[in-house]
Order: sequence, then C-alpha cells, then structure tokens
Amino acid sequence: MDPWENALKQLDEVARVMDLDDTIKEALSLPELVSESRVILKGVNSLEVFPAYRVRHNTARGPAKGGIRFHPQVTVGEVKALSMWMTWKNAVSGVPYGGGKGGIIVNPKGMSKRDLEGLSRGFMRRFAHVVGEDIDIPAPDVNTTSQIMGWMLDEYETMKGRHEPGVITGKPLELGGSEGRTEATGLGGFYSIINAVKAYDIRGKKVAIQGFGNVGYYAAKFLEEVGYKIVAISDSKGGVFDESGLNVEAVMKKKQETKRVKGFGKAITNEELLELPVSILVPSAIENVITQQNANDIEAKLIVELANGPTTPDADKILEESKQIVVPDVLANSGGVTVSYLEWVQNRMGYYWTQKEVREKLKDVMNKAFKQVHNKMVSEKTTMRNAAIGLAVDKVVSAMKIRGQL
Repeated sequence: MDPWENALKQLDEVARVMDLDDTIKEALSLPELVSESRVILKGVNSLEVFPAYRVRHNTARGPAKGGIRFHPQVTVGEVKALSMWMTWKNAVSGVPYGGGKGGIIVNPKGMSKRDLEGLSRGFMRRFAHVVGEDIDIPAPDVNTTSQIMGWMLDEYETMKGRHEPGVITGKPLELGGSEGRTEATGLGGFYSIINAVKAYDIRGKKVAIQGFGNVGYYAAKFLEEVGYKIVAISDSKGGVFDESGLNVEAVMKKKQETKRVKGFGKAITNEELLELPVSILVPSAIENVITQQNANDIEAKLIVELANGPTTPDADKILEESKQIVVPDVLANSGGVTVSYLEWVQNRMGYYWTQKEVREKLKDVMNKAFKQVHNKMVSEKTTMRNAAIGLAVDKVVSAMKIRGQL
C-alpha cells in the first residue's frame, strides 16, 4: 500500500475511464523535479542526520504548492504521491497552482524548541534554491506549524536579502499570514460534508471522526454547531465512543491536557471507529486506513476524506460496489490550499481580508468545486474520485497542450 503506487493506480483508473493517451498518462505519472537532501543537527556531544525531500509534480497551471511534513514514516514515494494529489487538488479547487510537497524523516515529538528551529531552518537552507513565490510555495502539513513556517520564512529571507512573504503560506499573522487559515481545511471539509449530505440525501446525524488534530477538530466543531452528533473521535493513541454524542470542546481540552483523547464514553481503537454504525465517516489522520481488509465492514453511507490518501484503490472498488459515497481527498480537504492561495494573493497585493471575508471566499470555492465534480460524476456515471481526478487531469492536460508541452 505504498502511497505512490496508490496514486499511480488512481491515475491508471482515470486514464482508462477517459481513454487517455498512454504518452500523456506517462507525462502525468512522472514528477517534474525530485530534490533529495539531508538536514544535519549538531548538539554539544551529538550529530544527527535527517533525510529530506521536496518534489514538484506538475507546474503547467502555476507554481507548485504543497506542505512540508515532519514524520518518521516519510518516504520519497509518499512525497511524490502527495505532490501528485496536490496537482489534482489545486486543479479541482480552481486555484492557479501546480502540485508540490516536502518532508523530513524525523520524529519531532519531544524535540526541543531549539532543535525544531534548527531542523526547520536547515530544511530551508537545503531547498531555498527550488522554492520561491513564483516557483514553489511550501506550507504546513503533518507535525509542522505556523511557527515552523515563520522560521523557514526568516531563513529564506535572510538568505535572499529581501522580504518575500509569499514564498510560504500558513505563517503567523504577524508575518503576513491570513485570517481563517488555521481552520481552513476543517471548514472546507465541513462545506464538502454539507454539500454531499444534500446531494445524496444522507439521512442521520451520527458522525465518526478519525484523527483529532487541527483538521479533525475543526470539522467536528463546525458539524456540532449545526446539529450533527459526533459519536466517536480518535487520535493516534486510540479513541472514544458515546452513542449520545461527545462534546467536541471537552474532548479537545482533555487532549490538550493529556496528549490523548480519553475519559469520555467507551474506549475504542482506530480500527473499531472505522466500522461504527454511523451515517458519516471522516478519516482525518493518515494514508491507507480504509483497505481491502476492512472496507466490507464499514457501515457509513458517506465517507469524506480529510486525510490525504486514506482509502486504497482496492477498498475504493469495494465501497463503489456497495454504493457507499466517497468524497475524495482532492476535493474534500482542499480548503487548506484554497486559503493558502488567498494568503499568497494578500501577500502579493499587500492588502488583507477579514476572517469573515476569507470564509466567504472559501465557501464559494468549495461549493463551486463540489458542484463541478458532482455534475461530472453524474454525466459520466462514475465515482466522485474518478470525476474529481478526471476534472483535474482535463485542466492540467489542457494547460500543458496550450504551453506546447504535449
């Protein structure tokens, strides 16, 4: 279940449905640029080396855009897959970007603030030559924060000798960040859920959220505010279930205090959460959690992917056969990159919008993207994933042809 193999299988399926030329498919299968390096941290009596990557998948529609993750399971294949998904995500949402991604193989948990800053600045020193506000624009991802983006921005601007806030998004407000960026991915996911519930006439208000970081928390918060019952929540250490509904703020407070969700209702595993009898399942954690092994046991009628790549291609086929709706990651979690785009625009024009204005713009983008994907799905009698990636491929291939690349 290598993420890169999954990404290629998804492209193969879309190419089959679209009857895409093999040469064009090959061009879309290969990244434009794969940069590999390493970051060295020197302590008083220690020396640590961390492999690091930055990948550009396709920039026909604009500069590469995608986050940087710090995680012990980062691989170059994972970063390549994520960069491809970013190409599709940016095209689906309509923002003028291509796809990029970065990562360091490291477990940042327990690292001192000093070492985390050194790691962040070291990454930027290694990749400053391949990023830029007109070239490749990083952002936060798994285990990276606005503070980390601030350190990276400072390192980049120090090296270049000029201010260039548009080189990185997801920054602190004090450095040119955008109002509404913190909740953007979760809020965009909320809009996707509301659109899907209406489009597919999903009955029932019970929701299970796997993954309770920034994205899962905000999705749960906004759903709870409009009357949905969040019956299960989990993080990497396990989860909790309460048939009568969980208090989202209380669970988050406990997680902040103890570093895990616990003490509410019944303790469950992440695997058990996926198979609960709920109306809506929201995987918001990591790749490959819905697989051929458990897809038949998933009862949710609507699955909305706020994680990147949570469903394997084999599981997709099982869910399709059982007529369960999957709103794919390249549509459902595009709220983050949409507001990153709005941040980049604000940086470049030197004028900043209010949180209300940003949220309104995000809602318009998410609603339009959902409608386009849903219409394509209906007209071509295919899955939402094939429709979303197919729509993206259409846009990317068109841009490449106009440029004379194909």
